[in-house]
Amino acid sequence: MTSPIPLIADEAGLVAVDKPWGLPVVAGGGEQPGDCVRAVLERQLGAAVWVVHRLDRDTSGVLLFARTPQLHRELCLAFEQRRVRKTYVAFTLGVPARREGRIQTPLHPARRGKVRPARPGEDGAWDAATRYIVRKRWERDGAAVAMVETHPETGRHHQIRAHLRSIGAPILFDRAYGPASGAVQLAGSPAQRLALHASRLTVPVAGEAEILHTFDAPLPADLAALLHWLDAEWTVVAAATSSPG
Repeated sequence: MTSPIPLIADEAGLVAVDKPWGLPVVAGGGEQPGDCVRAVLERQLGAAVWVVHRLDRDTSGVLLFARTPQLHRELCLAFEQRRVRKTYVAFTLGVPARREGRIQTPLHPARRGKVRPARPGEDGAWDAATRYIVRKRWERDGAAVAMVETHPETGRHHQIRAHLRSIGAPILFDRAYGPASGAVQLAGSPAQRLALHASRLTVPVAGEAEILHTFDAPLPADLAALLHWLDAEWTVVAAATSSPG
């Protein structure tokens, strides 16, 4: 039986949860309909909820639901109009060349549900923008790892994963966008799943005056263990100091 979903908040018609990795937000083809975040949450609450946005199966962190169709429409519109603020923490194999930057590479649908950088002028390309800051970096036996804070300004499918790969810093243990084989130096890592976590989400909720609601989720146990392992087993290196590009 699937474990209960940790609640962050249940207020003003909003339900924010700390999504565990390995569980889809909604059931896909060939999956049991009861084995997804929404179904588990509805059993916990004894009421229906509406999915406002999604996280990939192996991404953990803040995930938002609405208790009413009206609030669901309002929140979905806020996401479409880019009036939400999102923060993710990613551990990458390789370090971005600049300590801070903004990736503006357009993306295009690719095979098997993936995306790729669009070619110049290519039809069907999506505009996409992600700001990032390198918070910490480590080196060991020729390999480099970074902890990167990302702020996606758009909400494209697999955006953070594809954007970080496009600048030579794919997310650790990303089976879709990472290298064909991981660095041997990571064989002892306490985390072996996509090292991406949605750490903060701020959304506007209308009323007599629009109010911003912010929800936070700390690093889960496996990524906290990864951070401790990197500090203990790898060499911490000062991040580059170049300004955003």
